[in-house]
Amino acid sequence: MIRTATAHDGAACAALYAPYVTGTAVSFETEPPDAAEMARRIAGAHAWLVLEDHGHVAGYAYATRFAERAAYRWSCETSIYLEQGRRRTGAGRALYEALFERLRERGFWRAFAGMTLPNDASAGLHRALGFEPAGVYRRAGWKHGAWHDVAWTQKDLRATEGCTSTPAELT
Repeated sequence: MIRTATAHDGAACAALYAPYVTGTAVSFETEPPDAAEMARRIAGAHAWLVLEDHGHVAGYAYATRFAERAAYRWSCETSIYLEQGRRRTGAGRALYEALFERLRERGFWRAFAGMTLPNDASAGLHRALGFEPAGVYRRAGWKHGAWHDVAWTQKDLRATEGCTSTPAELT
């Protein structure tokens, strides 16, 4: 079941995320956030969904502000995390597709996602869901004794090619 996250999901999301922080360069955080910090992030997101399996949070996807300036207000940055062993089960696709629908309902037009390289699983999921390459930041982050590149991808949530109307006029 996919549902909107609440502050009560903070502990479960923090526990799911912690191995990505401590054991990989997938996240550039160096200390796992606690339940309270994760609850704060849930509250501040444009949208945050969790995948619940028999009462257990098995994954989450969310969208936050893409950039500070007003011109970016119709764009967002997305991210997804699944518990270990959930890859290639359809869970990531289901979570992201539900998130995209929620973002469209809220008036967003473009989604951006960054991923530490190499990350074949994330790159494959994003490609399968229609994200296109947008660029690579070379040696952008230092973690676990090495520099890591970050690939950026983007996905149109709505068509804008040739559109001259403002997003507000079209929603």
